[in-house]
Amino acid sequence: MSMSADAMELTEAEITARYDAALALLSGFDHAPRLGKASERTAPERSPGIGTRSRFRSTTPGLVTRRTTPAGAVHLRDTIEGEGLVTPARAQVLQGMLRALAIALAIGGALEDRSGLDALKAANLAGRLPEGDRAKFTELLEAEALAVGHVFANALAFLIAPLRGTTSTEVASPEEVLTDNAQAMLEGLLWEIDQRLDGLDDDQMVATLAAQCEALLARLADRAQHAARGAIFGAASYRIEADDLTLNGFAPALRAAGKPLVMQFKKPHEVVGNHIAKHQALKLSKMLMAYDFERKLNPFADLGGFIFTFMGDGAPGTGKTTLIQMMAGLIHGYCEVAGYPFRYENLSTDSIDSYQGKSAQNAKAFINGVLDPNVIGFGTIDDIDQLAGKRGDRQASAGQLEITAVLMESFAGANTVVRGNCTFGMFSNYPENVDDALRQRAGARFLVDGPQTREDYIDILALLLGKRHDIPMGEHELYAAQELTRAVAESFAKHSRPAEQKLAQVFDDVRGRIGELDTIAKIGTYLKGIHMADERFTGRAIKNITDAVKVRAMDVELPDEWFETPEAFMHKAYDDKMGMVNEMRVPITTEMVLQEVNRYADSEFRYADKSDEVAIDNAVRDMGRMEEAKRRYLAGKG
Repeated sequence: MSMSADAMELTEAEITARYDAALALLSGFDHAPRLGKASERTAPERSPGIGTRSRFRSTTPGLVTRRTTPAGAVHLRDTIEGEGLVTPARAQVLQGMLRALAIALAIGGALEDRSGLDALKAANLAGRLPEGDRAKFTELLEAEALAVGHVFANALAFLIAPLRGTTSTEVASPEEVLTDNAQAMLEGLLWEIDQRLDGLDDDQMVATLAAQCEALLARLADRAQHAARGAIFGAASYRIEADDLTLNGFAPALRAAGKPLVMQFKKPHEVVGNHIAKHQALKLSKMLMAYDFERKLNPFADLGGFIFTFMGDGAPGTGKTTLIQMMAGLIHGYCEVAGYPFRYENLSTDSIDSYQGKSAQNAKAFINGVLDPNVIGFGTIDDIDQLAGKRGDRQASAGQLEITAVLMESFAGANTVVRGNCTFGMFSNYPENVDDALRQRAGARFLVDGPQTREDYIDILALLLGKRHDIPMGEHELYAAQELTRAVAESFAKHSRPAEQKLAQVFDDVRGRIGELDTIAKIGTYLKGIHMADERFTGRAIKNITDAVKVRAMDVELPDEWFETPEAFMHKAYDDKMGMVNEMRVPITTEMVLQEVNRYADSEFRYADKSDEVAIDNAVRDMGRMEEAKRRYLAGKG
C-alpha cells in the first residue's frame, strides 16, 4: 500500500536507533506508583535445578545479603518471559513491545524537533529557561507525553493483533497515566502492564495486553482533547513502511488485512425480485472499487451520489440476508481482482453488554474497523431494531441506547468523514421500531419486498428446488424477469405517484393547487406539504433525497470490463478515474427528483403509520388494563 500523501515517513534508522533505550525500559527500572495501586504479588517458587537465567551472586562477604532488586523495580521482560523456556507467543509479544517502545520514542524525538521542545529542554537543563517560557515548556512536555504514550499503545495493539485468539478480557481503566514527561508516561504505563500480566498464560497475556492498549488509547485520546497543545500530535500523521503502519494522530491504527470472510455468497440472479435494491447494491459494489488509496478518496464521494449508509426493510423472508450475501460476494470478488484488502463486519447482538460503556465500545470498534481508510469496508447491522434502542422506549436497555448514540454520531456526526471506501447497511423487518433520528441517517432506502410477479415466483421456485429433479420448466424463460435494466425502469416508474394513501393525498392536493410539479419552486412546495403532514420530514430528509437524486444522476452501468483487470479502472490514477466516471453522468430531471421524493417519503410514511399503530395498540392495551384493574378494585371494595 502506498504511503498517504500527507503522512511523514518514520525511517527504520530512526526506530532502530531507539532500540537500546527501549530494551533498557523492558529490562528494568525503578518506579514508585503515584496514581495506581500496586497489586499484592508473591514471588513464585523456583526449581532448585537450572534457573531460567543465570544471575550474578556476589562472593564478597556482606554483599550477599543485600537486595539485588530494589523495592518498586519493574522487570517487564522477566514478567513476559515467565518461567522455563520462552514460548513463541511470548517472544512475539516481547518483540512487539520492544518495537512499539522504539516507535514511540522515535516519534517523541520527531515531535521535539517540530515543536521546539528540544531547545526548551536544553535551556532548562542549563538553568537558562526564561520565565515566560515555563508554561509553554510544561504544556509541550504534556503533549509529548500523551503522544508517546498513545503511539506506544497504538503500535503495540497493531503489532500483537495477529496473536489475538478467541480469548477476551476486560481491564479496569488505566490509572498510572503520568503526563509530566514522555519518560514518566512510559514508565507508568509499563509499570501498570507489569502488574496486570504477572502470572497469566499466553492467551490471557495477549488478551489482557490488547484490552489494556484499547483502554489506554481511549483514555489518552480523551486527555489529549483537553490538553493545551494536544493538536501538535493530533494533526500529525506518520507512516512506518516496514510494519505497514500508519499513525494518524490520536486515532487508533487498524490492520489493513481483513478477517477471512466465511460466507455463502449469492449471485445477482439468485436474488429474486427486489429489483431496485439489487440494482443499487450492484452499483454500490462497483462504486466502492473506485476508491483511491493514494488520495484516500472516492470520485463518487467527490462528485456526489455515494451511498454511505442505507436501510433495507421488508417483511421476514423477503431476501434481506440474501442481498447482504450478494453484495459482500461482489465486493470480495472485485477486491481479489484488484488486490485490495476487504473487511466485512457485522454488528450483532453479541455487542450488547451489561457492563456500562462496553456496548458503546463494541459499536465504536465495529465502526472504526469498517471506516479504516486502508481497506474496502462493508458493515452490516442486521435486525437493527433489536440492537439499537429507541429513545424513550422503556424496554430499551442501556446497552442498546449506547449503540444508538454511537451509530448516530458515526453516521452523521460533526466528525463524520465520508471517504468512499466503505458503506454501512442497516436491515430490519420492523423499521418503525428504529429511532427516528437514526433511521433518517440512512441515506438510501432499499425496499426489500421479495418476489412480486408470477415470473418472480416461478424463478424462486426453480432456484430453491435446484437441479436434482426431472420436472419440466414449462412455458417460462428462467430468470428473464430478473434482468435489471427493464425491471429497474419499471420499479422507478411506479414512484411517479406516491404509494402511501396519506402521501398521495398531499401529492394530489399540491398538484391540484399549483399544477404539474415541474420546477424547483413547485417541488419545494410539495416538500413543505409533506412536512405539514409529518413533522418528522425535516432537512435531513431533503439531504437524503438529493443524495439519492445524485446517485440516479450517476445511474450508469459501469462496464464489467473495468473490473476484470486491475489496470482497466481500479488501479488508475484518481484524476483518470474521475474523468471516466464524470463522462458517464446523466442529466438530473424533474421526473427523477419527484420519483426520489415519493420513494423516500413513502418509506417514512410507511414507517410512521406502523409506528403510530403500534403506539395506539399499546395505549389501548394499557387503558384496558387500567379499566380492568379499576373494575376489580371497586368490586373488592364494595
